[in-house]
Amino acid sequence: MSDTLAKLIEHWKGDAHSTYNTWFLWEERIKNFRSIRRGIGQVVRDIEADTFGNAYRGSSLETVVGSIAEQRQIFKGADHAFLWKPKLRIPDIYENRANQLAFARLLHHCDNCNCAEDIIEGIRKIDALNIKGLGPAVANLLYFIHPTLVPPFNTAIVKGFNAVTGGCVKLGKWDHYLSMREGMLRLNAEHRALLSNDLGAIAGLMFDVGTGRYAPPPRENDAASLNAWEADLQRVREESAAAQRQWELARESDATHTEIQGWLRDLGVSLGFDVWIATNDRGRPYGDGRLGDGCLSQLPDDVAAGMDSVRLIDVVWIGRSSTEVAAAFEVEHSTSIYSGIVRMLDLALGTKVGQNSTLFLVAPDNRKDEVEQQLCRPAFSRVSELNIRYLPYSQLKEHRGAIGRFGAGIKPLIEISQQLQRRRTG
Repeated sequence: MSDTLAKLIEHWKGDAHSTYNTWFLWEERIKNFRSIRRGIGQVVRDIEADTFGNAYRGSSLETVVGSIAEQRQIFKGADHAFLWKPKLRIPDIYENRANQLAFARLLHHCDNCNCAEDIIEGIRKIDALNIKGLGPAVANLLYFIHPTLVPPFNTAIVKGFNAVTGGCVKLGKWDHYLSMREGMLRLNAEHRALLSNDLGAIAGLMFDVGTGRYAPPPRENDAASLNAWEADLQRVREESAAAQRQWELARESDATHTEIQGWLRDLGVSLGFDVWIATNDRGRPYGDGRLGDGCLSQLPDDVAAGMDSVRLIDVVWIGRSSTEVAAAFEVEHSTSIYSGIVRMLDLALGTKVGQNSTLFLVAPDNRKDEVEQQLCRPAFSRVSELNIRYLPYSQLKEHRGAIGRFGAGIKPLIEISQQLQRRRTG
């Protein structure tokens, strides 16, 4: 199995959407170790001072376990084992003071030891107390204290380990966890050049096998099974590469969309307008700040009295003295143009101030036909009454500097844009 497992690891590391790349190499993962370890120390201090309380909610334990549960998909649901289940009276560390203190001793002991033998001694001591509901899920806390000695633990990791090794590790038992730990250490040592001394890597591999993303290597000398397994590996890799390309395109699309909004924001300010940025875009990074910097924090009452969708229009220019909408812009980089037109209609037909506005659909140069095709929809029968114009990216990019320096009002934008008309059908 050694060669096939090495092949699995290589494919896994090359998969942009594997736990290795989305979590283990995640920059925030390392940063979180320090804060989680501090949080564990606070749990110990609260228990020792008898200020921990008798409930999970609101406790320092909830805070630190919540931080772990936010560590991407591998730790999703990590808080479930610590939630107080009153009917079962588990985990029994909230109402039983002796058990609570034993739990604190384990955390403190592991936080102050430096070798595997001492950690295992602490685990065996807590296991001997048979505290109901306090099982190997605690290893997820210990991992953030000793990542090279204690692997994370959850159902998917156990399932993956059993599938890869043919083991029969069971959930909820410390002795089974310690057995799995030994097996993971052996696998990690055997493939150390491909993995890491941080046991999060091997645990992440087991997690992805346990969730079904990867099939375990065949354990029998069966050529047909081996070929089928290798084909599955290649399929997952190709699917991941396609998904990665889509993600990169979406990210590029978001960046372009934000850049165009930024151009329109700066141009509106240069022309003397107050500027509104869509509520869901205000916090996007742009330049050295945020897209919403220097913009209105709320729309004028006459505009805000319209439909909520108006607040989602990408950019709105509003007269500083009249508080009327001079122009509104929907940037349609690659997404459906339909929703942008609907928001424009809501502004123009749902508010008085929108009736005198010039409305712009800002899109790549090659999308005009698509825009006009959308206007053929029956829902847009009244669009011919509106002053909706198509503003190509190239025209905005070429002329925005001169318009900002020498222009006045929105007339220059009308000059570089085109009137949109509904195409006749049939």
